[in-house]
Amino acid sequence: MNLLNDLPANLQEEVFETLLEKGPVRIERIVSNGQITPEDQVYDQHWDEWVLLLQGEATLLLVDTAEEIHLGTGDTYYLPAGCRHRVTYTSSAPPAIWLAIHFGAES
Repeated sequence: MNLLNDLPANLQEEVFETLLEKGPVRIERIVSNGQITPEDQVYDQHWDEWVLLLQGEATLLLVDTAEEIHLGTGDTYYLPAGCRHRVTYTSSAPPAIWLAIHFGAES
């Protein structure tokens, strides 16, 4: 599989695809096309997540510290369990393609 090929045809919605799930580890490809986390929602996960931006650009907002993390192609970021965050920007030309690895409790 090439993670940059065979993109979903309808990119009006963000697409989450589980590539592998084994024990406490889940690996997924996320394709974002300008989508962001709604302002009234926050990701507050009970597991760790490591992301790699394969293509495009994105911005994460760490809610508790108000720190913005800007990611470009090839950048990675580690979100420990309980790190409340939102996605405040994703590029659409090209779409942002993420590789997300979820691990630990309840991943």
